[in-house]
Amino acid sequence: MKYLVFSDIHGSEYYANILKSIVENENPDKIILLGDLYYHGPRNPLTKEYNPKEVCNILNSFSDKILCCKGNCDAEVDEMISTFKFEENIILNVVGKKIMFTHGHKYNIDNIPKDIDIIIYGHFHTGFIKQKGEVLCINAGSMSLPKENTKNSYLLIEDNIIYLKDINGNILDKVELI
Repeated sequence: MKYLVFSDIHGSEYYANILKSIVENENPDKIILLGDLYYHGPRNPLTKEYNPKEVCNILNSFSDKILCCKGNCDAEVDEMISTFKFEENIILNVVGKKIMFTHGHKYNIDNIPKDIDIIIYGHFHTGFIKQKGEVLCINAGSMSLPKENTKNSYLLIEDNIIYLKDINGNILDKVELI
């Protein structure tokens, strides 16, 4: 299985179109969205080409492939206009590893739930791959609003490797699951 993981689009039509190009080029089996899709939130500036309705149209065009976690900026109305379901968390078994996908405002590197091997989240807008104790902690970064001098980024999970990539497809970091 091939997964693309995106987080924190925050209503940017510009970056949603880049996401669309990435999806078309990579042709994943599943797309996992980690939340904060349409609204920019009160702590963030408006994103480039802010147009939540068009972001929704772009994402809905892939709804048959989408698994989605609800972010702290996602509202009930966002779920009403989306043709895919919002979940609090998603648990998948990938190459024998129990992976929890979540937005990151509740569970993250500082609050790791029990009985998982890997936690993948967004929320903080800083892409990284770090080991903490027995758990691999991965932040997908943000498509539209990276922070702390990180790049606009996303994740690719293919075979037994997780890649952190910038939006041009350059590998920023990677980890092999063994």
